[in-house]
Amino acid sequence: METPFIFGRVAKFKNFTNRQKETEQLITNFKSGINTILISPRRWGKSSLVFKAALTAQKKEKHLRFCFIDLYNVRSEEQFYQLLAQEVLKQSSSKMEELMALAKKFIGNFIPKITFSPEPESEFTLSLDWKEVKKQPDEILNLAENISLEKNIKFIICIDEFQNLSDFEEPVAFQKKLRSHWQKHSHTTYCLYGSKRHMLMDVFTSSSMPFYKFGDILFLQKINENELNSFIVQRFNETGKKIMKDDAKRITRLTECHPYYTQQLAQQSWLRTELNCNKEIILQSHESLVMQLSLLFQTLTNEITNTHLNFLEALINEESKLSSSQTIQNYHLGTSANVLKIKKALLNKEIIYLENNKFEFSDPIFKYWLKTYYFKK
Repeated sequence: METPFIFGRVAKFKNFTNRQKETEQLITNFKSGINTILISPRRWGKSSLVFKAALTAQKKEKHLRFCFIDLYNVRSEEQFYQLLAQEVLKQSSSKMEELMALAKKFIGNFIPKITFSPEPESEFTLSLDWKEVKKQPDEILNLAENISLEKNIKFIICIDEFQNLSDFEEPVAFQKKLRSHWQKHSHTTYCLYGSKRHMLMDVFTSSSMPFYKFGDILFLQKINENELNSFIVQRFNETGKKIMKDDAKRITRLTECHPYYTQQLAQQSWLRTELNCNKEIILQSHESLVMQLSLLFQTLTNEITNTHLNFLEALINEESKLSSSQTIQNYHLGTSANVLKIKKALLNKEIIYLENNKFEFSDPIFKYWLKTYYFKK
């Protein structure tokens, strides 16, 4: 029997946990041509949310074309242009003859060759003449807009790991180039998101950066605990197994409603359950998960300084005044200026994040491991 809980990849259809408010807002933005930036800590389900909203919007608006681009392994402008052009063309038409005609009309000067696979649903690979593209990339950056006008459709370009543009050569100049073109588009909309919250914050909320005020910024919140609990109970029921609402709540409390870990712990508990899940199964599953990750956590603690670890211990102990002289003395944090440096370093490493003026751990299982094993007296 296939597991009813999914983590580590996009959660689709029944596997998607209800984010009704955020889904509706994204759909509205897609239909209204409003650029959107999604920001949240890692593994909070941004990609799954975008896919869900795109699928729903496309069912209602047949003229919308969604183009999903992942910059995870993209490290240069050349790779970016090639991927953008290839994916836009791929979504432009299901007819290869029309696709070829569009490519020839709008970027013909840049294409030495297009390779098609022999499969029934042919995939194609686009090769670009980088020397020509580098001279004048406008046609690539305007490709979706030009095809939209040609075919009377609207493109939604969804770009994951957008913060990777910061690794390009001359990243700010490249971002200026993108912004100067994309802000003029009326038939193409952009949805930008990624897994490094602090870098996305720098790109989109700093007034000195090109993408400042580029669109509607959505700060993704944790999924409501009651919604997660109901989801867990429902998924157990659909597979002929049972879990009580209080035990579902036990799972979400242990994971602090972290979407990725909630799905993972629910899956591990489901796998250990024959008919009825209970507290003992959940705690065993949780402990097993912690032990699976312990080597990773140990490696992480070895990579950060003792003062950083001392600061994390203060967070775990719920010290409210982290820069107070008493806290600095008790946890050997140096000086108040050093505390500021520690905060910045841990934010940059994505170990913590700031939510409602309070620092939180990005990884609740790491937090539990530190508290239960590492800092245990």
